Amino acid sequence: MMLCAAIDIGSNTTRVLVAEPEAETLRTVMEQRAYTRIGKDATRGGGAISDEKIGEVADVVCTQVRLAHELGAELIRIVATAAIREAANGAEVAAEIGAAAGVPVEVLGDHEEGRLSFIGATKALGHPVAGEIAVVDVGGGSSEVTVGTIDAGVDAVHSFAIGSGVLSEDLIVGDPPGPAEVRKLRERIEDFFAEVELDRPDQAVAVGGSATSLRRLVGAVLEYETLERGVRVLTSDPAAAVAKRFELDPRRVEVLTAGILLLEQFAQMLGRPLQIGKGGLREGVILEMLNDGGSAAGSRAA
Repeated sequence: MMLCAAIDIGSNTTRVLVAEPEAETLRTVMEQRAYTRIGKDATRGGGAISDEKIGEVADVVCTQVRLAHELGAELIRIVATAAIREAANGAEVAAEIGAAAGVPVEVLGDHEEGRLSFIGATKALGHPVAGEIAVVDVGGGSSEVTVGTIDAGVDAVHSFAIGSGVLSEDLIVGDPPGPAEVRKLRERIEDFFAEVELDRPDQAVAVGGSATSLRRLVGAVLEYETLERGVRVLTSDPAAAVAKRFELDPRRVEVLTAGILLLEQFAQMLGRPLQIGKGGLREGVILEMLNDGGSAAGSRAA
């Protein structure tokens, strides 16, 4: 069986997944994440990512590539999403990180990001699903809703330039966030989506860091009651206390209130509770590499 690795440079985190095929899905060999907050750096830098942050992320990616090689990964693919995609110097950032790691960094378009997340999320469901599925991916710098079916694949990708990291950087100062900050978050989100309409699917799945972290706070299904309970938890105690209680990273907790409110908005627009998925972008990247027999963009290990 072929062992593959996918590295995802996101707005909040840089993550690696090493996995191999097992039945119709994947067996995880290793997962690791680092909170690199590259999107926050770009916001503070007026749209450009600083040399210091590029160096930090390159070091993380180099370590993740080395770990993948040590585990025997035959193929490694590195992808970057909204933070680098939208950065004023995004092409240079991707080239510099890729040169340091010895593996090219592919900057995904928003539709390609949604398509790969859909593949990863639906393959990891573990049970047959009939009808239309919406996969909601709330990231740090953007959010995608990808709609399709298991049999026919992706039908449409809706990408929105709003994410948990950007909202938190703009609107949250307090620790924990106060009622006025939560109100401002809700208003910003409601204003952003005021003219957006989404069709109701047969099932909705949430992927990404906010969704997977919420599994520990409120369980596997995100609906109004559970999401509101999550907001209460996050606004009652400082991030460090919440992180310790639920075994989360404090840096994830800092952006989780905004993530919850975005997920709540998507659940409302879709008219469905969101089932927290067990797969997403990185799983989709690996599944596509396996399906392509190694011809997808990436690097074959020496």
